[in-house]
Amino acid sequence: MLEQVHQHIVSELNQSSRTDTIFVVTAVVFNLIMLGINSAVAGAARSLGGRGTGDIVLAVFIALSLLVNGIAVTALYFGRGLRNNLLAGLLAMYRDNGVDKYYDSSLLTGYGKRYLLFTGIILCLALTAIVVPLVIRIL
Repeated sequence: MLEQVHQHIVSELNQSSRTDTIFVVTAVVFNLIMLGINSAVAGAARSLGGRGTGDIVLAVFIALSLLVNGIAVTALYFGRGLRNNLLAGLLAMYRDNGVDKYYDSSLLTGYGKRYLLFTGIILCLALTAIVVPLVIRIL
């Protein structure tokens, strides 16, 4: 039974990693696409002399960027919590069976730092995808 529980936890960790990867890759690609679209819309709005349609479209895309990036960051936050819970259970199982010396518990802080870096990348790209088009539009 213990082996089945171990396999289940490891399987959940693998699924969590795949899900987090999907969110990070999706957010990065989305932000790069939004940077291009928002820049084009901002340039068109500027060349049209400030008619409202281009500005409204730009505002909608900025709102969409904020929403999608908020969802991605929230998903990473929950993924981090899930990973910590699963690893804590795994460490407890290892400790109970006297094999905890083979898994360094400091890896938990390493995973936390990795999630922080992923979140930082997403937020930097989101900020770029919003600020650059606004600079193009205003200046």
